[in-house]
Amino acid sequence: MTQNKPTLHPRNRHQGRYDFPALIKAHPDLARFTITNPYGKPSIDFANPEAVRVFNRALLKAQYGIQHWDIPADYLCPPIPGRADYIHVLADLLAEDNAGEIPRGASVRALDIGVGANCIYPLLGHSDYRWRFLGSDIDKTALASAKAIVQANTLDKAITLRQQPEPKHILSGLLQADERFDLTLCNPPFHASREEATRGSQRKWKNLGKQDPKRKLPVLNFGGQNNELWCDGGEIRFVSQLVSESVQYAAQVLWFTSLVSKASNLPGIEAALKKAGVKALRIVEMGQGQKQSRMVAWSFHDDEARKAWLAKR
Repeated sequence: MTQNKPTLHPRNRHQGRYDFPALIKAHPDLARFTITNPYGKPSIDFANPEAVRVFNRALLKAQYGIQHWDIPADYLCPPIPGRADYIHVLADLLAEDNAGEIPRGASVRALDIGVGANCIYPLLGHSDYRWRFLGSDIDKTALASAKAIVQANTLDKAITLRQQPEPKHILSGLLQADERFDLTLCNPPFHASREEATRGSQRKWKNLGKQDPKRKLPVLNFGGQNNELWCDGGEIRFVSQLVSESVQYAAQVLWFTSLVSKASNLPGIEAALKKAGVKALRIVEMGQGQKQSRMVAWSFHDDEARKAWLAKR
């Protein structure tokens, strides 16, 4: 089943223009990065990684109550509105099998595959729905950064972190036999190589009207390490492997999900899901501005089994 969501989710806090006076009040350091855009409105220079990092810090503090947030240089600094949309779409997914009511609170547990240095999905999901999260990653530096964020905001009971010991695996070797998750989420590496990621950034700069031959722009907007932005085989290989490994944990997870940035990858992913024998499949379109994405969700539990799972909470 395909649903159309061309704009931000109705529950997304980031509707309309940003309230820069409120953001600067929450985090005064943002003032030194504020500019006036070509339309005469306050904004920031999204070509400046430091500006984006400070902007995110202000946004998280003003709208989510996150008092302390930072990431190491050159790690992915995510655009928060799109990340929030994924969380809200996941909430709708659970509501489908719960008589239309979104399950909230610590009884709902989610696994964030590739939590990254920014820890953004657990922060948003806990703030909006009070879910508990396990964040996994293969990168020790990223996990150390995420741990520092969690501890600085005293969220240790809500968010735990774990290293995937096998870099070539996604789920295998990560989960314990007695663990159960209502959701898994994943923002996979989109590109197949650094060169492809660089070309993608150049296209974004052109779309934003920021290409200037006299100016040195960052190679990758929003930063990002190898495993965050690209992997051998790109998005299609990563998600196909996630599908393959999910079979092993079919009884332990209610819904597996992943973002898919390229619509051309959907047929291959759907073929992998059919081969895996899933009982339910959802594809939800999402979009913010010029960017279009979609969430693919699958379950090995039929309708009645999913309702029974949630009824036990």
